[in-house]
Amino acid sequence: MPLTVLIVDDEPLARDGLRALLSGDPEVSAIHQARDGREAVDAIRESKPDLIFLDVQMPEMDGFAVVRTIGAEYMPVVVFVTAHDQYAIQAFEINALDYLLKPVIEERFVKALVRAKSRIHSSVAADSNRQIIGLLETIASPRSYLKRLAVRSTSKTTFVDVEDVDWIGAAENYVELHVGQAIHLLHVTMNTLEKSLDPETLLRIHRSIIVNVDRIKDVQSAAHGEYVITLRDGARLQSGRTYGDRLKTLVNNPF
Repeated sequence: MPLTVLIVDDEPLARDGLRALLSGDPEVSAIHQARDGREAVDAIRESKPDLIFLDVQMPEMDGFAVVRTIGAEYMPVVVFVTAHDQYAIQAFEINALDYLLKPVIEERFVKALVRAKSRIHSSVAADSNRQIIGLLETIASPRSYLKRLAVRSTSKTTFVDVEDVDWIGAAENYVELHVGQAIHLLHVTMNTLEKSLDPETLLRIHRSIIVNVDRIKDVQSAAHGEYVITLRDGARLQSGRTYGDRLKTLVNNPF
């Protein structure tokens, strides 16, 4: 089945890069481009592409505004493209939508394209549309995150400002809050706590570790896609393999 693809990005180099990656695919019969949101709306209505690579951050009309203008229920399959925007990434993940981080890596692009083709060929566009509607609802209702944590002991409750936490480690059904030389034990699971913390500030790098990104001094590549993170106080933390993309995003400038 020949595919018509639309690339939407205000950066010429970004468009050229995606076009180069797409040009070698025998199923792609036509590649259209749009330089901004308004051109994208016109191109979607005129060329009716099967697949769109849609940049999120664009001046005047961003990628989300394009979706709202067309109507989520009328959108073809979409792969969103974004620079380092942790909130947008979280919104994509919540709604099971595919996205690419800039700079786009070929291996990750190929995986996204394969998944997009699968959706197109299996006629699950309706599912994609529902996911996009969910995305817009998530974006329209930004989450509020905890600013401080109440740590209870036998005789008192200590309040810890989230911004003062250096890193957090899992301890079975508890977590350890490392705050300078002090360690506070909080009765909550890692997964539950992570959902209540701003990922722009406190980033999960391992199933057992969340780190305050403002405390990071340097990040060093290790084996198997893992990283060693050194904090300003000299503490060294090892990331997990499945969290590699988060560290790649962190160490890349968003341009």
